[in-house]
Amino acid sequence: MNLPLRTLMSAFVFSLAAAGPLHAADLADSPTVAAALQASARQHRPVLLDFHAVWCYSCYYMSSHVLTGADWQALQHKAIVVDVDADSPDGQAWMDKLKISFLPTYVVLDEHGNELGRITAEQPRQKFYPLIDAILANGNTLDTFKRRAQGGAIDAVAAVLDAYQARSEGAPGLAWFATLPQAVRKSASGDAHVTLALDELALAKAEAGTDQAAIIASAQKVLAADTDCQRPYVLDSLLDASKHLGDAQRKALLAAQRQPLDRYLDTQVFAATPSCADQRSAVLTSADLDAALGDSAAETAVLDRAIDTTRKRLGSHLASDRNLADNLWVYLSRAHRDAELDAYLRKLIAAYPHDFVYPYRYGRILLAQGKPAQALPYLAQAYDASYGENRLRVTSYRVTALKALHRDAEARQAVAQALSANGPWFPKAAAALKAQVAS
Repeated sequence: MNLPLRTLMSAFVFSLAAAGPLHAADLADSPTVAAALQASARQHRPVLLDFHAVWCYSCYYMSSHVLTGADWQALQHKAIVVDVDADSPDGQAWMDKLKISFLPTYVVLDEHGNELGRITAEQPRQKFYPLIDAILANGNTLDTFKRRAQGGAIDAVAAVLDAYQARSEGAPGLAWFATLPQAVRKSASGDAHVTLALDELALAKAEAGTDQAAIIASAQKVLAADTDCQRPYVLDSLLDASKHLGDAQRKALLAAQRQPLDRYLDTQVFAATPSCADQRSAVLTSADLDAALGDSAAETAVLDRAIDTTRKRLGSHLASDRNLADNLWVYLSRAHRDAELDAYLRKLIAAYPHDFVYPYRYGRILLAQGKPAQALPYLAQAYDASYGENRLRVTSYRVTALKALHRDAEARQAVAQALSANGPWFPKAAAALKAQVAS
């Protein structure tokens, strides 16, 4: 993934609001978190918070492949399930409170609001349900695990470290481990799970401090172990942290990662039954690795293979699997197959007519190409389908297009309309929009 696209995707992940729930339950029928906790106290039943968003491609996978069928129905009887719109004001508050930094995330709370456990990122159903059932059956809060860890329970040590890792709290996790009795630390350090978790926390600590040398060292340690489905993400960290190195030194560092990643691609991306759910990240990371190694032929080949494989799996019905449909547009964009991308995005808009994401993306692309008049109808469609902070962000691009066409009065009118509908809940975005139209 090249840097502009990576930045664009990060902006979607952390700034766009969901246009609606992604699985069977209607948002109107789903309780708020506060109401669910009140019901939990009466029913003595745990609460499962499902943090997701309509632009989240990993959430598409969970919606269509995992949160379905008898297993999902059974889970809804075991717990009170709450759909949490990650970018609604309430959703943002709960994400801050629970320190959730990426989607999807599934958090189980007990009747008192204590966290029993969480699952982060997409998981295939054969992993998700055993994990969530174990959390529900165990009923342990983090404090209980910490007490057991103090007593020498290695599984509890690993559970606590995993919890810190899920929150990207590297320094606090390492600091907690340092508080354990020396004998416990010595025993736990011989456990492969604990060792990997400590290396992952060291990486998270280095990333929080932007210590490039420490990121490189920690990422290499993690990548030398069995990282399971985390390999593409850790390799991304290594790629980013090594950009300051000389070309020869960087290539020597990264060359060792080519063979392990190729094995990962063969088993987790281009296989019939992969155990890791996020295929997109592996493809893009592979292309980035090839680019860093100066192998443009390999970079093109992996993207072409991903495009061809995804098209075959998706068929002609784009609405049949949104995860795959969304992956394809990203692969086409990363491969710079612009004519195909243009035609494909218009097909996505037709396949998902009530979704703001695709007309928003296409409108932005047209605007970046210097075509504000062509962009406006798509941005208007995106505006009508969006709400909350998203509506303000879409309006920002509408203003850019209108001002480029010297239609300043319409730009001011668009801002007034958006602020009237959604401005009070998002003061920073509202202030930025006011400044933009006034400039």
